Amino acid sequence: MSESHGQSSGPRHVALIMDGNGRWAAKKQLPRLHGHHAGAETLRDIVRACPDLDIRFLTVFAFSTENWRRTPEEVGGLMTLMRLYSESEVKQLRENGVQVRFIGDLTKLERGLAKKLENLAIKTKGGDRLQLTVAVNYGGRAEITHAFQRLASRIANGELTPEEVCESCLRDNLMTTHLPDPDLIVRTGGDIRVSNFLLWQSAYSELEFVDTLWPDFTPHQFQSIVNRYPERSRRFGANGD
Repeated sequence: MSESHGQSSGPRHVALIMDGNGRWAAKKQLPRLHGHHAGAETLRDIVRACPDLDIRFLTVFAFSTENWRRTPEEVGGLMTLMRLYSESEVKQLRENGVQVRFIGDLTKLERGLAKKLENLAIKTKGGDRLQLTVAVNYGGRAEITHAFQRLASRIANGELTPEEVCESCLRDNLMTTHLPDPDLIVRTGGDIRVSNFLLWQSAYSELEFVDTLWPDFTPHQFQSIVNRYPERSRRFGANGD
């Protein structure tokens, strides 16, 4: 991926940490799963908005490797929600030119759900307006560890020497080889951290933290953030003006 310095154009790749569903539900005295359903509707609206904002890649953090620690009821509800949307959204995604991909360890999911997600990726293949990458059972540390394991295997097999290991070798073994690094990462919900999301890829990403809980995050607010992006000076370690 080429890197430009100074004044930037709009972001091609935006990544989203969609935080605040549970707190949104609690404020309304609703079960947490109501917040996740509302959050899924918000994601649908943001996906629709991306092509008109010239965003070609959108990556979203849907379920982390740490989210298994939540109650069985919430985890089960999230899996059911993924199953429902993997079936109901196919037609609209195809009509809107959205290609869906998944990163993360899908082998840990119930086989029927993993198959539905794989089918969604197959059925939307060829979408040319937006590439939507959904991180499911994903963690940045696990991704980097897996990449090193693959490189270690190649070294053990005599295909690679330790001296030949470089940044591009590692990058080629990450789950995001099909993506440029994110230009902009947006986290809703008020917390100021990246929570093990795209750790390698975000080295020079611009970060935006907003207090709005994810179900209340609107396309208008998203557009305002994207429109401010060209004001940022991305120097990638070079001297400023």
